[in-house]
Amino acid sequence: MTRTIVESKTKTAIIGFDQPFCVIGERINPTGRKKLAAELEAGDFSTVEKDAIAQVAAGATVLDINAGVVYNSNPNPNETEPPLMRKIVELVQGLVDVPLCIDSSVPGALEAGLEACEGRPLLNSVTGEEERLEHILPLVKKYNVPVVAISNDDTGISEDPDVRFAVAKKIVQRAADFGIPAHDIVVDPLVMPIGAMATAGQQVFALVRRLREELGVNTTCGASNISFGLPNRHGINNAFLPMAMGAGMTSAIMNPVALPLTQKAIAEKKEAVAAAGIILPEGMDDETFVQMFGLGSTLPRAGKEMEAIRAANLLTNNDAHGSDWIRFNKPPSAEGDEGRGRGGRAGGRRRRA
Repeated sequence: MTRTIVESKTKTAIIGFDQPFCVIGERINPTGRKKLAAELEAGDFSTVEKDAIAQVAAGATVLDINAGVVYNSNPNPNETEPPLMRKIVELVQGLVDVPLCIDSSVPGALEAGLEACEGRPLLNSVTGEEERLEHILPLVKKYNVPVVAISNDDTGISEDPDVRFAVAKKIVQRAADFGIPAHDIVVDPLVMPIGAMATAGQQVFALVRRLREELGVNTTCGASNISFGLPNRHGINNAFLPMAMGAGMTSAIMNPVALPLTQKAIAEKKEAVAAAGIILPEGMDDETFVQMFGLGSTLPRAGKEMEAIRAANLLTNNDAHGSDWIRFNKPPSAEGDEGRGRGGRAGGRRRRA
């Protein structure tokens, strides 16, 4: 049975066909997050700290670390990204104890992250592009780490699933030339948006089955790609993830956290309540208010996708005695349990001094 071992200094995460689904938290990534990018360039890591703790509390078993900021002061990522990657890895390791996934398109940043990591991180990523294979596979071998293999090559991303399978097979074969076993390769077959390609879901399910049966590899994906550009993306993601798990997918790079309600949304609801003539108790706090009206929470908590994953783990017999499902659905037992989902576990140790 294929098992990919990822480790921190104190904790092991196993990606495998007979294991609970591995959730790789994606939030520590400045791509498309202007505020976070500006903070990182300014040396402010407060959002990174919050995102690390919130994702683990919501159920992430691995955290993806991406330091891809294009600095206004220096647009050369080969110079700026390696030291930033090292800083973030060291910071996150001091906050939480889950294994890490080092994510970059810059080889120097990948190696900086590998050097800073305690344990055995996952490397993200290698593609079928010749230059990428030549740069990344030696790193994988040198540091003895597993790697995400993305199914595109020098011709780009093909819409033909047979071509994407062929690229994955090529990477597995080339990795074998370096002495890298198939169980240390986690293939991303590339999920296309269902809004642009009606067969995208069917394609990826078939691809995952084929990758499992013919190559014996674990698989992952960017889970939110499937719903890109469509309304109610969470609804689509909630259906997609258990179906992908049923097809044999063993991990996903995703956001496990339901983001808290904004003050603007709360204020708008309070105005609507007042306009309806409803009188609220004096001094009611925002969290009580939003809970009363079923709006969610003012605190980070596990997202609906995590609920779907945990239910699928239970239904596929990858949740011993249903203990994780039961624990997840217990209400918080004491003050200070915020950010733990519905009774989820706390997210790691405190930052080291």
